[in-house]
Amino acid sequence: MRTGRIERNTAETRIVVEVNLDGTGAYDISTGIGFLDHMTEQFSRHSSIDVTMKVAGDLHVDQHHTTEDSALALGQAIARALGDKGGIARYGEAHAPMDETLARVALDISGRPYLVWKAGFTQEKLGEWDTELIEHWFQSIGQTAGLTLHCELLYGQNNHHICEALYKAFARAMRAAVAIDPRKQGAIPSTKGQLGG
Repeated sequence: MRTGRIERNTAETRIVVEVNLDGTGAYDISTGIGFLDHMTEQFSRHSSIDVTMKVAGDLHVDQHHTTEDSALALGQAIARALGDKGGIARYGEAHAPMDETLARVALDISGRPYLVWKAGFTQEKLGEWDTELIEHWFQSIGQTAGLTLHCELLYGQNNHHICEALYKAFARAMRAAVAIDPRKQGAIPSTKGQLGG
């Protein structure tokens, strides 16, 4: 089993995250932000990566630290579970339709974090979650998981659907990328012999 556990404690947040890349999409998520919980659950279920996440953050200030730090910790846990990345497919791409909305995510577990974000929202909040933090969540998880990450809203109107389609497309792309390809026989999928750097 490829598992990772991260404890992140700062003056702003206290976080424990555990992941199992070879799971079934089981989750136990508590961030203190309902819509962020919902999206992290969507990520877990549709990636088949088991995620346990407990966050105590300074929500009396705002939601920024909780959103950012939970994504950083999740990315770190995924990176730890991946180890040297031997045998993984490395690349993943997925489209996710949700009613009138269609989102596309393509990614490379390259070890070189980079985010291209072509999506937006027409309302300031989803539930109590600030929509400006959604892009930042993707940037943060990509940073610590080492992802080259392209997220694109192809079309859509409903803000809930837009957000959920992006998370589901990301999840499905991650599911493909972390999968073990038996033809690689454990080899690191790079002609350099390593990923990143």
